[in-house]
Amino acid sequence: MRAERAGMFETRIHGRGGQGVVTSAELLAVAAFREDRQAQAFPSFGSERTGAPVVSFCRIDDRVIRTREPITDPDAVIVVDPTLLHHVDVFGGLKAGGYVLINSSRAINELGIESLNETAPGVTLVTVPATELAREHLGRPLPNAALLGAFAALTGVVSVDSVAAAIRQRFSGETGEANVRAARAAAGFVAPSSGKAPQEETLNA
Repeated sequence: MRAERAGMFETRIHGRGGQGVVTSAELLAVAAFREDRQAQAFPSFGSERTGAPVVSFCRIDDRVIRTREPITDPDAVIVVDPTLLHHVDVFGGLKAGGYVLINSSRAINELGIESLNETAPGVTLVTVPATELAREHLGRPLPNAALLGAFAALTGVVSVDSVAAAIRQRFSGETGEANVRAARAAAGFVAPSSGKAPQEETLNA
């Protein structure tokens, strides 16, 4: 299942200060700009305090985006830090048939989020070991680039190539290339050349 390109697509990103949550939204917006689309990215507050819960938002549309409100009914949710799953209402307002991408190496049935089925039926839920992929390709546990590659492969809202270009625009030299490798590895994890992603599940009512 992939998102339709028509209409506004709203993404909410949950993590902690220092995990690149705000940067993730900005990179996603740049990826959309590179596809000649409109985009808007902003955090829930002005700065990231290390370790504190952080929420960032990104809207993508083919038309001018006039709203400036926080995203309360997202089409997709990215959870950078899985420790937030039972402490913050990360799934609040998630639309039926939406997408959830969680940074975790654990199986979906080990996360204890079965109630999501009741509040947002038909959601496509994917877990990706983004932190492990970041360590492998960057040498540091910075999962945001990997998650963006996975997000692109999961939703089709932007292409993985546009995500890679946005990363290179933000990070120069080997740092940028290492982040691109992490993004492409995560994209391959979500959308392998054949078969269903190993940690993908569609929750039905």
